Amino acid sequence: MSALLVGRAISRLETLYLSKESVSSLYKSSAVRYFSATHNRNMKFVQFTYKNKPEEVRVGYLEGNNVVDINNVNSSLPTSLLGIIKNGAIERVQKLKSTNPASVPLSTVTLAAPIHGIDKVLCIGLNYNDHCVEQNLTPPAVPMIFNKFPSVIVGPNDPVRLRTDVTKKVDWEVELTVVIGKKASFVKAADAYDYVLGYTVAQDVSARDWQKEKNGGQFLLGKSMDTFCPIGPCIVTSDEIGDPQNLDIKCSVNGVLKQTSNTNQLVHKIPDVIERLTSVMTLLPGDILLTGTPGGVGMYRSPPEYLKPGDVILSEIQNIGVLETRIEKF
Repeated sequence: MSALLVGRAISRLETLYLSKESVSSLYKSSAVRYFSATHNRNMKFVQFTYKNKPEEVRVGYLEGNNVVDINNVNSSLPTSLLGIIKNGAIERVQKLKSTNPASVPLSTVTLAAPIHGIDKVLCIGLNYNDHCVEQNLTPPAVPMIFNKFPSVIVGPNDPVRLRTDVTKKVDWEVELTVVIGKKASFVKAADAYDYVLGYTVAQDVSARDWQKEKNGGQFLLGKSMDTFCPIGPCIVTSDEIGDPQNLDIKCSVNGVLKQTSNTNQLVHKIPDVIERLTSVMTLLPGDILLTGTPGGVGMYRSPPEYLKPGDVILSEIQNIGVLETRIEKF
């Protein structure tokens, strides 16, 4: 990973993507079934804007340190990743990729959240063994589910904006995030990966005072303040990620490592969580599932540590990349 971080000095945008060549190994597991049994997508989807048209979000995919503008290559394709997923156009994009279309340098665009306009943001609490250990808690027997509002999603170039007059205890939580690729209801764990499009990095930013003290123990207000769900830099398709339950995961604040673990520490595995969720609700294309955070959060440090304006968070997951998040005052 050091080569990636060195690259930050060359181009900030280029560091938001972890190239395939810089990964030391990809974990492949026969137990992992991919969204399509007949096509290998091997895609890293992004949404972005051109610097001379910051109001116009485009959809594309990464090729090394370049990005292919899908809509420039084929104007008939939807202009958002959610539109592409809903219209079943992923395979059309994959075929487009095989033609080696023109691309532009990442340094000439601004990355946005890799997906927006979705129906649900669902989260799993207490889902890493090491996170339970730091709280002296027994891992829960069943997944603990809560949610954020989709409107709080922001991208890798958007700040998290703190209402410093309202909350004094805002914490970091790096999380592997599942992106649902097709409508899912009553899905068995054995078939769950067939419904996963890919994965991204998220920060489950949390106002601990509102999560724990000011809302009767209900998580929603502490989790859904404006901008409290940065995601990105890209969505890596299932066949590109390797084994999602054997990935290194890290978080640093102002260059100091705070969280370091591996997704093999997940208490409730991704297929089991999808089975439980789809037994009570229908997951829709584009819905995202934050799978939990490892140990090392600020609340359980001695003394506790919390985010403040001026801080910079780097959230890193193997085979996906680095999500950089700046903290500003609202």
